[in-house]
Amino acid sequence: MAKLDINSLSGIDGFIGAALVDSDSGMALAKLGGGNIDLDVAASGNTEVVKSKRRVASTLKINERIDDILISLERQYHIIRPLERNETLFLYLVLDRAKSNLAMARHELKSFEQNLDFG
Repeated sequence: MAKLDINSLSGIDGFIGAALVDSDSGMALAKLGGGNIDLDVAASGNTEVVKSKRRVASTLKINERIDDILISLERQYHIIRPLERNETLFLYLVLDRAKSNLAMARHELKSFEQNLDFG
């Protein structure tokens, strides 16, 4: 993988941090921002969230791709978006809830993925 540039994600309203994560290893392949959030710890922990949700979906015989997983906190949104073109990777985005538009952020993540260059 060559160009894993996630810098444009910082333009999303309410941006705090983002990572592109390999769900096989739990490692962040690219990180940006984060504030007081350790993106390496978040990458590893959210890998378990993705794996767990996929196991549950499989057990329930839900044969649909996960668009995203949303974790709403009092002051933040955490969005986990498995990539359509490479399901072993996911984007993790942290937003300030008061400054963000959730629908627009989800739309921008989808657009970002379509332009992501895997080299």
